[in-house]
Amino acid sequence: MNGTPTVVNDVMAHRVVALRTGALFKDIVQAMHEWRVSALPVLDDSGVVVGVVSEADLLPKEEYSDDVVGRCGQPGLPPDAYKADAVTAGQLMTAPAVTVRADAPLAHAARLMARTGVKRLPVVGLDGALKGVVSRSDLLKVFLREDADIAEEVRRDVVVRLFGPRADTVRVEVCDGVVSLSGRVRESALIPLVARLARTVPGVVDVRCALTGPPRHPDLDPGLHGTGRARTA
Repeated sequence: MNGTPTVVNDVMAHRVVALRTGALFKDIVQAMHEWRVSALPVLDDSGVVVGVVSEADLLPKEEYSDDVVGRCGQPGLPPDAYKADAVTAGQLMTAPAVTVRADAPLAHAARLMARTGVKRLPVVGLDGALKGVVSRSDLLKVFLREDADIAEEVRRDVVVRLFGPRADTVRVEVCDGVVSLSGRVRESALIPLVARLARTVPGVVDVRCALTGPPRHPDLDPGLHGTGRARTA
């Protein structure tokens, strides 16, 4: 990976195969087999994604017996039984398609997949035209980042931004994607925030925060007290 993947465009497959609405059943099966995918986007004549054909859309052809065919829509039949009669992508596809924008954050794509139960999302532009496809495995690429890169980003974009000149009191270590934060800071209220922000850095698996606030008696720690040592009687 070049750079830090933060949006769908960074990890998606740009070279993909798609179907037209008139694609025939056997051609769909052949395309899935050749490309080793379980779902394919379906485009209209202008290249806009109008649906997705998955293996689940094809299975009714095998699942339902001959006596079901021709009786679709009758009471007692499953809602997808009509697909046993379907022969084209336009008849088989699930529509509207669940899509994601190329500039969407990876977390958004992950939540969308989890909520809808799909394994692959067509990636579209503002006009709805197909730009690529992102899969679950693509989203996991972010966890291949080097620990040193993650540590650098946590320090630069989280610790330094929150604590400024006093960031040197915070130690950042990363091992196998797990971030460990230790040290003492003046602003105790910021400790939950630094841990939460560190968790949002791409590639972070977990955050272990051992930061502590200032001592009860700041005069005992010259590096952390505010306006000077406390006066003694």
